[in-house]
Amino acid sequence: MKLDGVTYYRGDGPIEGVKVLPLRRIPDERGTIFHLMKKSDPHFIDFGEIYFSSVNEGIIKGWHKHADMTLNYACVTGRVKCALYDDRPESPTKGNLMEVFLGPDSYNLLIVPPHVWNGFKGMTDAIVANCCTHIHDPKRSERLDPFDPGIGYDWAPRNH
Repeated sequence: MKLDGVTYYRGDGPIEGVKVLPLRRIPDERGTIFHLMKKSDPHFIDFGEIYFSSVNEGIIKGWHKHADMTLNYACVTGRVKCALYDDRPESPTKGNLMEVFLGPDSYNLLIVPPHVWNGFKGMTDAIVANCCTHIHDPKRSERLDPFDPGIGYDWAPRNH
């Protein structure tokens, strides 16, 4: 099922707490400003750190989930396919799987709450910004192989 440019593969729709919000771009003859987040945004929670992650075309970074941290992803150059999976025991969307494409042609903020598995694949060489709510603590995160059968997501391109 596809709604608002987001594809839902399992379950009845989105994952509880995950949001995809349009971001502002301000182009002029000098270049483009890509807005990410400001303290006055209604979805702003807290500031922990901001970092940029490069991902090469065809490479997968994931699966991972964080115990405390909310992730705020935007892709400022290139294009990525983000996949998310909800295995939270008490979640009303447990078992849901969704994907979101991010890049300058789909310039959105992807908000991923704590305890939701997520990862991204470079559709082209890309740079992803993350303005997260906590300083990264490896002891407060988990990782899985991108092809983990427990999630069962197929990262291959599809012709819909």
